[in-house]
Amino acid sequence: MEKDIVIIVPSYKPDKEIMMEFIKELKKTYEKIVVVNDGSGDEFDSFFKEIELLDIKVLKHSVNLGKGRAIKTAFNFILNEYKDVIGTITADCDGQHYVEDIKKIEEKLRENPNKLIIGCRKFDEKQVPWKSKAGNKITRTVFLMFVGIKISDTQTGLRGFGIETMKKFISILGERYEYETNMLIECKEKEVEIEEVKIQTVYIRNNSLSHFDALRDSWKIYKLFMKYILSSLGSFVVDIILFSIFVKILPDIQWLKGVITTIVIATIIARVISSLFNFAINSKIVFKHSTKSSIIKYFILVIIQMLISAFVVSKLFKILGISSTLIKIIVDVIIFIVNFVIQREWIFKR
Repeated sequence: MEKDIVIIVPSYKPDKEIMMEFIKELKKTYEKIVVVNDGSGDEFDSFFKEIELLDIKVLKHSVNLGKGRAIKTAFNFILNEYKDVIGTITADCDGQHYVEDIKKIEEKLRENPNKLIIGCRKFDEKQVPWKSKAGNKITRTVFLMFVGIKISDTQTGLRGFGIETMKKFISILGERYEYETNMLIECKEKEVEIEEVKIQTVYIRNNSLSHFDALRDSWKIYKLFMKYILSSLGSFVVDIILFSIFVKILPDIQWLKGVITTIVIATIIARVISSLFNFAINSKIVFKHSTKSSIIKYFILVIIQMLISAFVVSKLFKILGISSTLIKIIVDVIIFIVNFVIQREWIFKR
């Protein structure tokens, strides 16, 4: 006998007419539905009681705790109460998801219960608000650069989880919209593959029903990446300052027929000191993981990139004759991007 799927609908001050219509459509196909009233207030109590009368489980937060917490509340309930299900699908209450698309997610989830199945919209269609278009393009670019995951829709709320995937994700940090982003970030570390399913693109009333606050919640999402940038920026500044100091205080050096110069020596000393600073931050704060192996790998990387930086800056200085510090900044910005990817994928990978 085929195992059931549970549908989770997190809800905060919903449009009553739209949500009730959606719930009734869901009920025609799915027996097990869990709605989370995320502190909508007393004025919505009678509405959620109507939903309960449809033989639907309603979980309630006494105050608004956020979409992430609502999903985790539902995960915990399902893992404790339902022993005969293959997994769950989260769907938004604002009419953006059709039952036929939920069925597509279900089909993929049954085929791949250990994957995270996400419904992906098309953002090049006319009805998509410009804010959503811009937000998704920026976020998916950031994901590709900083996390190394290519995702076409980073903000989708239509997602399918197998039982084991739910267990992995229930402890992930995040209480509001950033929780859904954290899920995607953690997929790589928790070795959960992402499977995309194309779904219809629906925006009702220009997405005015959404409680996503562009400024507040975008910051909560993008601050996840700030620690990466600040760590490298901090060591970059230390490196540039030390380089500028050593270039001025060291005597004019021309060793091995000009191969080893003052610039090369200054680069080496500055990079050794700044790399110690950078490793300490990356291992303790950014990637929160390091071993003896990662230390060796890190300093191999430092030596290689230090030599590349030193010789490229030295050669360009001779050719262009402009400020060596300016040349170093440009060269090291390029190295910075490559450096992050190597650290993420090789040095600090769990």
